[in-house]
Amino acid sequence: MASSTDPIDSARIEAAVLEILAAIGEDPSRPGLATTPQRVAQAYTEFFAGLAVDPLDHLADSQEFTSTTGDLSELVLLRDIEFRSICEHHLLPFLGIAHLAYIPRRRIVGLGRLPRVVETIASRPQLQERLTEEIADALQTGLDPLGVLVVLDAVHGCVTSRGVRQARSSTVTIASRGVLSEPVNRAEIMALIGAHHE
Repeated sequence: MASSTDPIDSARIEAAVLEILAAIGEDPSRPGLATTPQRVAQAYTEFFAGLAVDPLDHLADSQEFTSTTGDLSELVLLRDIEFRSICEHHLLPFLGIAHLAYIPRRRIVGLGRLPRVVETIASRPQLQERLTEEIADALQTGLDPLGVLVVLDAVHGCVTSRGVRQARSSTVTIASRGVLSEPVNRAEIMALIGAHHE
């Protein structure tokens, strides 16, 4: 049973998996499947752990920062943050990397906090387009920077393993806020990201 702080109800997941196995004509009691419902419930607890977490909590300890020049408008870019999410349309995973950039106004945050924001928001039933926007919104709200840019590049299970089966295709989504919404500024950061992968 799920608690008020944990939305995951493992018993219901297990019952649902048993029903799915029976619905596809399998014997849920055979040795290879006997523990599958519990394993799926454990996996879903991890996949959807972000439902119980506010991503802004990871940015709450941001600090006032004063530059020796008095100018804080230098870029912070964290590249190649690995993430895993579950597509809400088919409940299949999509895996990728995130690149996060922001230009501080007055506050900065430890770099280890940025992957936690990505992980929290990704650990929910998601669409890549919404995931990108929600990460950008969290950074904008939590840090109040001059600008934010989020780029996600992911491979989707629903594209690679069903339907059109495009095993080598990936999807890129971009969300920007503030001064990083300006094409020239955004292009400069995209060049930095691209140069890193050459």
